[in-house]
Amino acid sequence: MNAIRSSKLSQGDDEDQGAPNAAARPSSLFDRTTKLFSKPHLRFCLRVTISAILAFAIAQFLPIPLHGLWAVLTAVVVTQMSTGGSLKATADYVFGTTGGTVYAGAVAALVPHPTAGTVAGVLALAIAPLAYAAAVNPSFRVAPFTAVLVLMISTQLGEGPIESAFYRLLEVAIGGAIAMAVSVLVFPARAHSLGLDAAARVLENLARVLPVLFARFQTEIDTFDNQRVQDEIGRTVNAFEELAADAQRERSINFVAEPDPAALARTLLRLRHDLVIIGRVGAVPLPNRIAERLGRSLTRIGAATSDFLLASAAALVSRRPPPLLEVVETELVDYASEVTALREGGLMQPLPSSELERIFTLGFALQQLQQNLLDIARCVQESARSPELRAKLAA
Repeated sequence: MNAIRSSKLSQGDDEDQGAPNAAARPSSLFDRTTKLFSKPHLRFCLRVTISAILAFAIAQFLPIPLHGLWAVLTAVVVTQMSTGGSLKATADYVFGTTGGTVYAGAVAALVPHPTAGTVAGVLALAIAPLAYAAAVNPSFRVAPFTAVLVLMISTQLGEGPIESAFYRLLEVAIGGAIAMAVSVLVFPARAHSLGLDAAARVLENLARVLPVLFARFQTEIDTFDNQRVQDEIGRTVNAFEELAADAQRERSINFVAEPDPAALARTLLRLRHDLVIIGRVGAVPLPNRIAERLGRSLTRIGAATSDFLLASAAALVSRRPPPLLEVVETELVDYASEVTALREGGLMQPLPSSELERIFTLGFALQQLQQNLLDIARCVQESARSPELRAKLAA
């Protein structure tokens, strides 16, 4: 007790002595600011704001009507959470805007429209083909919208169609260039890093659900709750697939090589399918005699797999090597031995064919689960930093 009390007193003295130290205050403020802007949503908010202000400021130095409205709108629209997302949004927006602007300007220049009725006809002639193109190719989604603005704004401002189309293309180019520059230079958020966080969340959800699914082979569990959890996992897998697609685009502009996220996306999707199969096979508990023999083994498999997935999620985010799979493999071997013992002991002969099919399907699902866990370990290993890079960062 005296040692503890003296330790606390010495700690308090140290804190008192360090309190007047003014040099520590800026460092603390800097740490808090850095921590604040380490959050992806705040960084995204800052990038969008900077993009809009820069686009507006640059437009003031150019003879652009409406004070650079389209430049600001473009900069805001195409700035996404990640650099890869901004790259795709910029490419699609510029591509669609160029198509819509050029086509609408040509239609307006070739077809006279002095009255409201003729303007309606020109609108229909401009929008219909672009809408069909947008249905065929998603990159043209903004083309009909662009055509409407080109035709209507040029009419309101008294501009010629060619002049209006030129200004629209100029503003979109300015806004897109600013958005990409800000996405790369101002608190850049790589889709690869965001994807690793999303993949870790998928693994954590899988780790939470697997023990529950294996418990259903012994006791009946609410089916509605299981469906809700399965749907949640499906949403997280889809979210990661979108980030993986953005990370794939980023690889063309990255100066540092990153592993291909497609392999991790495929493996997570297969793990998701494994859970669906296990959930369907375990819709009702196994017969009592079989559940007593296999239930304990399945519970251990669920616990070991959950631990492995949680450790893999942590390793994925921190770029560490994957955990060992030995415990899961040992439990799977024990389960296979237990099934063999049940078959040799004749306990499976009285079972109806539907129950036998469930047991064999579960065995197949466990084999697939083991293979997919090995693939997860490989993906985590590829995402881990090399020893040379880790030593350089530590230095």
